[in-house]
Amino acid sequence: MDYFVAFEAAAKLGSFARASDEMRISETAISRKVRLLEQHYNLPLFVRGHRSITLTEQGAELLVSVQKSLKILRDASQDLLERDGSSTVILAATNSVAALWLMPRLSMFSRSNGRVKIKLMASDSDSECLSEAMDLTILRGDGDWPGFESQLLFGETVFPVCAPSYLRTNPTAADLASLPNLDLIEVDSAHREWMRWRTWLDQEGVSDVPSDRGSYFNTYPLAIQAAVDGHGIALGWGHLVDHLLESGELVRPLGATQARTSSGYYLLKSNKKPPFPEQEIVENWLLGLSATRVRYGTGSEPQEANGPATQT
Repeated sequence: MDYFVAFEAAAKLGSFARASDEMRISETAISRKVRLLEQHYNLPLFVRGHRSITLTEQGAELLVSVQKSLKILRDASQDLLERDGSSTVILAATNSVAALWLMPRLSMFSRSNGRVKIKLMASDSDSECLSEAMDLTILRGDGDWPGFESQLLFGETVFPVCAPSYLRTNPTAADLASLPNLDLIEVDSAHREWMRWRTWLDQEGVSDVPSDRGSYFNTYPLAIQAAVDGHGIALGWGHLVDHLLESGELVRPLGATQARTSSGYYLLKSNKKPPFPEQEIVENWLLGLSATRVRYGTGSEPQEANGPATQT
């Protein structure tokens, strides 16, 4: 749904830049969402000018339908809130998921869902994330948490990422065998969430020991920021860096080369607590984001991920 929200904002404001300001995401992200809609319909939706955009005839027709559909969704959400009273949904997640996946998307949720409030609780302690105070939780694992219903949001894919400037000055980053000799950014954390470079290289058949040129950080968001700033090559978890690949702040020097694990990131809710309307709104929004996730930087056209699976 965020693609249609981006299209509506751009059409209403007549500019990708102004839509970017209103939605608080990058202008590049707005432009790419619109481009993906145009690719989906195989039709131009805008005529691009130097500093402005104008709807095509097909774009104007689509806008009418999009505005009607979004109004129905917003009105339905508002009716639920007015009937049942507004409420805050407490959503727990690891620090990395909170900072890199949820934060860039929360403003879009707020614009589409009126008075529903999300209180985001970030912690790398599973026991804290699974406490009775939480309405919904996102954790990494195998889908088996006794007492909780789990729905798969993402499988786990891991691949090298770096800034475009780093790849330009270090072209050998595009060669798998050369990676151990470059600036590898490592997450030095006891948390079980993170794969180390040694493990990733072993899975790809590279036995050389990484050099001591790399840098170490104790949290994953810091490691990714270091990669964005051009300090070296980090391991990117697909769902956590998609928005940075989409904006062009990061690239995948090895294209589609990636490692997969048997773990995934799951949306959890307690079997002991009855759901309430606002919780279901947030749950459906998160599952919708998962179902429409677009993966960038593989060297081919962006592809949508598979829909979520459920375990109990």
